[in-house]
Amino acid sequence: MDLVIQASAISTADVAAIASLTGAQGIHALDGGLHQAYRLSRVLPCAGAAELCAAAGIDHAFVPSGLTRDRVRVVAMDMDSTLITIECIDEIADRLGIKPDVAAITAAAMRGEIDFAESLVRRVALLSGLPVGELERVYVERLALSPGAERMLRGFKAAGAKTLLVSGGFTYFTDRLQARLDLDATAANTLEIADGRLTGRVLPPVFDGEAKAARLAQMRERHTGAGGIAIAIGDGANDLPMLKAADVSIAYHAKPVVRAQATYAIDHCGLDAVLNLFA
Repeated sequence: MDLVIQASAISTADVAAIASLTGAQGIHALDGGLHQAYRLSRVLPCAGAAELCAAAGIDHAFVPSGLTRDRVRVVAMDMDSTLITIECIDEIADRLGIKPDVAAITAAAMRGEIDFAESLVRRVALLSGLPVGELERVYVERLALSPGAERMLRGFKAAGAKTLLVSGGFTYFTDRLQARLDLDATAANTLEIADGRLTGRVLPPVFDGEAKAARLAQMRERHTGAGGIAIAIGDGANDLPMLKAADVSIAYHAKPVVRAQATYAIDHCGLDAVLNLFA
């Protein structure tokens, strides 16, 4: 077992303390991009090391030494608050001046407090009448990739992995991100539009958490092969079915219910920190 630690800055004293607590047999500096990262080899997992990392704001993961990047054949990602920094539907709602109303429903759904499909229908209904051109303004003016997203994608693509973007959001945004980032596949909900305006409805069926898991399962069956693995990255409760369908699941700046069930969690670093979980 190895221990990967990552943060914007890690003191020499913290590295030494963590190595001592875990009985690490070696310390190797990793390429963490904008962050510092180390791999401590042949460690013994202990609660004390996890507590030290948490107190210091360090992302940590106890990983098998055989978990290598060349085994990753599929990388599935959520979109809102994972691949990108915003919740698109909340920003769309802001164009109508109702962002707080919609954002409250979004947050409850992501915490798993209300059914996702129900929440989506309720939120989209509030967008009725919005000119479709406002979607472009959200994409151009407000959508930003999460830190490290492009570096992560380049790293996994270089290792031969296929990329899948699945979202409870909208194809308007996933289609544009697919072209922009050269993603292999995407799936999301389609907003109904009539006379250049949103009708307040989503074209059925609603693309929910179970649908995300099904799309990942399809790609996993098609591409992993013998010894290959599929990983999934998400932040909200509707990502849980997909995370459970993956061989390795990663909670990215996620809600507590997601962190509690994922294989690993990235709470402080950018998306490219996922690369260092795979030797």
